[in-house]
Amino acid sequence: MEEKKDDEFDLAEFAAYDEEEEDNAEAAETAAAATDEKESDKDAFRSMHAAGFKEFLLKPELLRAITDCGFEHPSQVQHECIPQAILGTDVICQTKSGMGKTAVFVIAALQQIEPVDGEVDTIIMCHTRELAFQIFHEFGRFKKYMPNVKVEVFYGGVPLKTHKAILAKNPPHIVIGTPGRTLGLVNSGDLKLDKVKHFVLDECDKMLEALDMRRDVQEVFRNTPISKQTLMFSATLSEEVKPVVKKFMHNPLEVYVNQSSKLTLHGLQQYYIQLEEAQKNRKLVDLLDSLDFNQVVIFVSKVSRAKELNRLLVDCNFPSAAIHSGLKQDERISIYKKFKDFESRIMVATNIFGRGIDVERVNVVINYDMAEDADTYLHRVGRAGRFGTKGLSVSFITSDEDTECLNAVQERFLVDIQTLPDTIDASTYMSQ
Repeated sequence: MEEKKDDEFDLAEFAAYDEEEEDNAEAAETAAAATDEKESDKDAFRSMHAAGFKEFLLKPELLRAITDCGFEHPSQVQHECIPQAILGTDVICQTKSGMGKTAVFVIAALQQIEPVDGEVDTIIMCHTRELAFQIFHEFGRFKKYMPNVKVEVFYGGVPLKTHKAILAKNPPHIVIGTPGRTLGLVNSGDLKLDKVKHFVLDECDKMLEALDMRRDVQEVFRNTPISKQTLMFSATLSEEVKPVVKKFMHNPLEVYVNQSSKLTLHGLQQYYIQLEEAQKNRKLVDLLDSLDFNQVVIFVSKVSRAKELNRLLVDCNFPSAAIHSGLKQDERISIYKKFKDFESRIMVATNIFGRGIDVERVNVVINYDMAEDADTYLHRVGRAGRFGTKGLSVSFITSDEDTECLNAVQERFLVDIQTLPDTIDASTYMSQ
């Protein structure tokens, strides 16, 4: 059951004005709104950087780990969410990729936990195995000085008996998992959630939009106590999904950072290239030869295309790797870990790598196959330029559908995506 759901995400998943007076007035209003937004952003930035994580009054061991990770000042979403989250308030948070939302629920969980042997305190669910593995890694970093807190991750592709053995021998206090495997362990009686105090969904829209996955999430939710904290996070949260999200919650704090049409990716240079399908390979090789990059992710539409493009790049002496749902679980995690540890620099990926995956050194994203919609585009290019750093995205446009998506991205996110110039100043997308 878990394998089937995982494959879904391989196929799923960012003007000229007349001279009439009312058009000029509309343009003036837009400019004024943009100015107001910039001033608001500046105020938020000043407020955040006047404070630090110390002002959240966190446990000394948690604060020490945060310092070891190199974090001094919270991002905007952390500044707005963490103080309320650590008080036990339900939270709905939408913010663009790369702004540190994972740290919000990791810090909130570790701050509030009082571990009791044999009891699950916090359960966190997400839609892909790679994201589950990444969240597990983040807990490892932040609980560095809290060795008594046990964290485990459960997802499909690993023998069920392995997970049952873990739960029988050394039950964790914090469980991270994908919905199908988590529900399977609950239904078998191996995972007991009657003491859960915190329930978290990361990329909640992806789990609540798909009806079969929503049923799994709801069933897991029903097995937890009525009285608990619920936290929901996503980079894109549609108006249709918001009412569904709120059904899980009680008077939630709603935080929407750079929401809707104002959603932008500061520091990310975005370009496109109009070309024929048969020209893509040559253009990709030219880009990899000419661009400076730390790490690059190349997105394609299908598993078969990921395999073939990766083979082509290796044949051209580019040390690439490919990640997609066609791989065995241990292979996928191994490839992801090597890429995150900077052991490889080029990754060919399907949309399974597009959401929530945080690899700090990625500064170039190439849409070899254009995204299917504006949300998918946002998630993909959000792999570069995370948390305010610089980055570059290049999209290959080969069809009318590609052009429609490009136009939708520009209209929704108020961004002007230019044709890729012959030369690009590396300083515009390479952080020093």
